[in-house]
Amino acid sequence: MEVGGDILERAGKWTACGKGWAAGVTLAPLPDSTTSAGSLAYGEDLEEKNSAFTWEVKANSRTYNNQLKEKVFPCWQRKKYKGNIIHTAKYNFFSFLPLNLYEQFHRMSNVYFLFIIILQGIPEISTLPWFTLFAPFTCLLLIRATRDLADDIGRHRSDRTINSRPCRMLVGSSFLWRKWKDLCVGDLVCLHKDNVVPADVLLLASTEPSSLCYVETADIDGETNLKFRQAPMGTHQALTSERMMASFQGTVVCEEPNSQMHHFLGCLQWEGKKYSLGSGNILLRGCKIRNTDTCYGLVIYAGTTALGPAA
Repeated sequence: MEVGGDILERAGKWTACGKGWAAGVTLAPLPDSTTSAGSLAYGEDLEEKNSAFTWEVKANSRTYNNQLKEKVFPCWQRKKYKGNIIHTAKYNFFSFLPLNLYEQFHRMSNVYFLFIIILQGIPEISTLPWFTLFAPFTCLLLIRATRDLADDIGRHRSDRTINSRPCRMLVGSSFLWRKWKDLCVGDLVCLHKDNVVPADVLLLASTEPSSLCYVETADIDGETNLKFRQAPMGTHQALTSERMMASFQGTVVCEEPNSQMHHFLGCLQWEGKKYSLGSGNILLRGCKIRNTDTCYGLVIYAGTTALGPAA
């Protein structure tokens, strides 16, 4: 009865300070506290999952994070963690003409007309000059290429606008204004009310009680109701100043980037302690901070590896 009463008391406190449970956030089930066997099995299962994680991010250490490589080919390796620059445009100055022609001649109708033009160039089998069909066909290709070029110019402008959005990131021992494209995995960011989250961020601390942060995910999943995310209690209580943020050396070990936006598993290792992480601790790229004055986070996924949308 004492155990049950303790659980009910904790549940009441959560309901009082959480301003209502938000959709899409679930807490991991607690192990059976009445038997040591249940706790042991739960701990072993957690250790097994942690050992399978291959995405390792060290806070405030670009040197360490940049030295990690991934093998692309047997003789070629590249940086494992990408920057926060987004590229949604299809073409550049040099690739537009060959790529656009390649895409246009993937349409069977264009291949058919090209074949007819070639046949018209043979006087023995054609009664009409070749340019009677070549001129309108060329006009059609130019019109489609112009449309594709206009669309791609719009994407380039959108990319520049998004990559140039301002955000506060930890530089040295203080938070300074930088652009989204300057962020890297392992950087610490400071977010304020109505800010858009620039990358997938692990929430570390918040000005709200119980380390909560309220977010709006309308640009991600279309839902307008507010959801809450929560920082690990250890970091929320310890990281109370910019000086403490600058000295934070925690390491996040988690799963590789994937397509499951609402699923996350990981572990924060800091000062000899381990904190289990789930989707309720993560701020996805593109969501907006609401009803929270200030919060701090650690960039886990950036750029094209982010789980949230690019825009």
